[in-house]
Amino acid sequence: MDVLILTHGTRGDVQPFVALGCALTEAGHSVRIGAPAASEPLVRWYGLRFVPIADGPNRLSGDPIIREAYQTNYRGLRGKAVAIQLARKYRPMMEEVLADVATIAAEGADVLVHHVILPGQQLGEWLGIPALPVCMQPFWAPTSAFQNPMHALRIPRAFYRLSYRTSNLWYQILSGRTRRWRLETLRLPMRRGFRDLLRGPDGRPVRLLQAFSAHVLAPPPVDYPAWVRTTGFWRLPAPPRWSPPRKVADFVEGDVPVVYVGFGSVPGVDSERTARMIGEAVRLAGVRAVVATGGSRTEMSRDEEDIVVAKDIPHDWLFNRVSAVVHHAGSGTSGAALAAGRPQVVCPFMGDQPFFAQRMYDLGAAPPPLPPRDLNPTKLARAIDKAVNDPAMTAAARELGGLVRAEAGVDDAVKVIEATRS
Repeated sequence: MDVLILTHGTRGDVQPFVALGCALTEAGHSVRIGAPAASEPLVRWYGLRFVPIADGPNRLSGDPIIREAYQTNYRGLRGKAVAIQLARKYRPMMEEVLADVATIAAEGADVLVHHVILPGQQLGEWLGIPALPVCMQPFWAPTSAFQNPMHALRIPRAFYRLSYRTSNLWYQILSGRTRRWRLETLRLPMRRGFRDLLRGPDGRPVRLLQAFSAHVLAPPPVDYPAWVRTTGFWRLPAPPRWSPPRKVADFVEGDVPVVYVGFGSVPGVDSERTARMIGEAVRLAGVRAVVATGGSRTEMSRDEEDIVVAKDIPHDWLFNRVSAVVHHAGSGTSGAALAAGRPQVVCPFMGDQPFFAQRMYDLGAAPPPLPPRDLNPTKLARAIDKAVNDPAMTAAARELGGLVRAEAGVDDAVKVIEATRS
């Protein structure tokens, strides 16, 4: 079976699809992954066929409006103004992304698997093939168990299901001029609800893959519709023939507890201030740290006695060798920390991060979340000390690790994809 995978965004939006691509390849299928050009090294690292998509809105990562969005998480009137400004910049940049995904899809496939933010249902309609959307956050499928986590304000339980419609509205705002693209590029007729990313051309719901663990949701049981499959996190192992840098391998073998510190692809971080804060917090907590550099530009000036700076160390390898994981609470990092059974210190910025951060705390695997406005060396050190030394937190993290590792993850997703052609 020829499977086309399309995704867009930061590394956290690409890495789970690389894990899926590897699983599909092992199952004997042909796989192409269309992703932002900057993702090529990651995809090719695993021997998968890569097709570049224009970076589009990814080019905004250094824009002041993006930094402000991460700092405010769209709170208050200023936050709403930021959202409007961001949408105005974002939408025109999506045109080149839409053009590229159409060009890639035109080569044909048996099945299309796509990030929920891309108009994959329209591409599937154009090609006459099944198209399966994938989400990494519980923002899309309606349930009466909890309100849409995108909503900061609490709403009555009677409106929980209704709250999920706002995700589709937000998608329509950010997805670009898909109406014109549908007419002029795909040459498809208009139909009612064509922008509903969870429905096919016939108006019926499509199979939705949720690439996260049901164990992070609350409260159970969650009454998802039958067309929703929550598989577990799509975890990516270390690449074949990969070995860790000697300095990192030696560092994590010492007697003093080691923690991981990294904020993923968060662009709203003051690199110099963050570096100073991490260094001071590590010393106050009496631990050592592997500090990851990345999209957040968390730049330590150099290795020190109690800090080693690293880049592109697979979480699957590293997290099993540290005492705690300090991170931004993105879906992928949260899943990797959970699978490793490690306590966490969560510092959420925006999007899905506040949701996953709160859930890590509620499940007993982390101290209370530390959003950017609360971050300082003393508070971070206290949280690290709690995560490293609290026996109850360690036990809760270990128990959750067993539950998460027992989930099928990408293997379950492969079965769902194969069933679309049976």
